[in-house]
Amino acid sequence: MNVLLTNDDGVYAEGIFILASYLVSAGHRVVVSAPDRERSATGHAITISYPLRAYKIKLNIKGEIDVYKIDGTPADCVKLGVEKLAGFKPDIIISGINDGPNLGYDVLYSGTVSAAIEGWMMGYTSIAVSLNSNGQYHFKTGADFIVRLLNNFDFLSLDQKMLLNINIPDLPGEKINGIKITKLGKSLYEDSFEKRFDPMGKPYYWLTGNNVDNNIHDSTDIWAIKNNYISITPLKIDLTDLSQIDILNHNLNNL
Repeated sequence: MNVLLTNDDGVYAEGIFILASYLVSAGHRVVVSAPDRERSATGHAITISYPLRAYKIKLNIKGEIDVYKIDGTPADCVKLGVEKLAGFKPDIIISGINDGPNLGYDVLYSGTVSAAIEGWMMGYTSIAVSLNSNGQYHFKTGADFIVRLLNNFDFLSLDQKMLLNINIPDLPGEKINGIKITKLGKSLYEDSFEKRFDPMGKPYYWLTGNNVDNNIHDSTDIWAIKNNYISITPLKIDLTDLSQIDILNHNLNNL
């Protein structure tokens, strides 16, 4: 398959390097179009106020692979990669492997997931894949799973393009309990800003906080990861709340 690969951790991140290596070794044609630096939690931002620059670089990966670092966001990397850099029409766009999970409401902040959404909006089946990092960094577990997924699921024959959010436990493959098809959970935080001062005495702020432990249902991605399952969540981007339309029509009828 022709694979466009991106991420939000940056082009030199371990996760994208290992995934690219596995995909090339499995016989896939891969082009990497990824940010030149860390771009986590940038959401679906795109660059419109200054030009983008792309630099072709080399990564120590055996086989034919073109790698570009972009001074833009993950969504920029997908747009530019598809339109100008890849040299082929992708069969699939993959974003990851992210260092850290993207579960529940966090998908709305995630540059990793937003890059996949951008690919889907452009008409391509797209996958975001993240590792629930706990210090072990089993990126190879995630890369092996993605290769097996591409080998065993016929994405090319789909009538409708898929948008998938995949989270992988940070474990050796043999310790994973299986696969769960899930829905998004509710990841909520108690946010706070820590005030500090720079050497000039001027204040600045760091966003901190704690995850609120919710009543987690066993159909959610959060439950699956907590119980050492691979979570696969099909996503859509229509945010319309259909349940509110009749209420609005009724109450605004005489406005």
